Amino acid sequence: MNKVIVAGAGGFIGGHLVSSLRKRKNHLIRAVDMKPLNEWYQVFPDTENWVLDLREKENCIKSVDGCNEVYNLAADMGGMGFIETHKAACMISVLINTHLLMAARDKGVDRYFYSSSACVYNAEKQTDPENPGLKESDAYPALAEDGYGWEKLFSERMCRHFREDFGLTTRIARFHNVYGPFGTYYGGREKAPAAICRKVIEAGLSGKYEIVIWGDGLQTRSFMYIDDCIQGIFNIMYSQIKEPINLGSSEMVSINALTDIVEEIAGIKLQRRYDLDAPKGVRGRNSDNTLIKKYLNWEPSIPLKNGMRKTYDWIYSQMTEKQAE
Repeated sequence: MNKVIVAGAGGFIGGHLVSSLRKRKNHLIRAVDMKPLNEWYQVFPDTENWVLDLREKENCIKSVDGCNEVYNLAADMGGMGFIETHKAACMISVLINTHLLMAARDKGVDRYFYSSSACVYNAEKQTDPENPGLKESDAYPALAEDGYGWEKLFSERMCRHFREDFGLTTRIARFHNVYGPFGTYYGGREKAPAAICRKVIEAGLSGKYEIVIWGDGLQTRSFMYIDDCIQGIFNIMYSQIKEPINLGSSEMVSINALTDIVEEIAGIKLQRRYDLDAPKGVRGRNSDNTLIKKYLNWEPSIPLKNGMRKTYDWIYSQMTEKQAE
């Protein structure tokens, strides 16, 4: 039996990861997050559920003790509206990876997974909406997203050097915009797919058929459905891939096109207003999946329209239930 710790288990991706690990009968699971249990997106009674702040070294040692695999998804983060205005908070997450790596080394952990981000990529390679796809080598020369991106890039290097210096097996995936149900859709930390779903639903429920879009709507991204993300985590964790690798969809769309998809799902058309002063990030970002296909003969493949339908339906159910209370 493997005993694994999922750090950040109360979050969106962490909750889905725990859910999937439970279906793998050879895993005992320790789920750890600093949020109170009633704020976790998914809680399972058959796992060890610990509320601990992993920025503290002692909590990392306690959490890793007895485990042979670590999945580190813990970070203080959110969508562009959060990371552009909370750069110091994002940087402090470096303590989590630092202390977990040290604990994993000292406790004899077999494998360590670190969730990095496409925010590590050089901003000068993301100025064109027609981005051909970011290769793993495009992280250098370094010019990462200020705050959050630099913390992720530094933590990638730490994982590498703990592997080289101490023999700890580390695996690193650079996530590209993960979305799906059981995640943040309001409050300032939500990402574009959830935010647009919420805004379209609000417009339909209120009868005010308009939507505010951050930026001019021409900025581009690729969005990976959560099921693809979880499968990719397992594929990478048990692979021989030593370097950081992209984990994202290569289906790039503009924010305007993403809004079109959600409007089609909802069956309405909205008047669009563009907030050019709102946080909007880089101009164009997409995942080049050449390397992951070479190593794994696999890449994320769930179509955006399919994933957005499931995401929309879940957010709609949450919002209408709250409205009925």
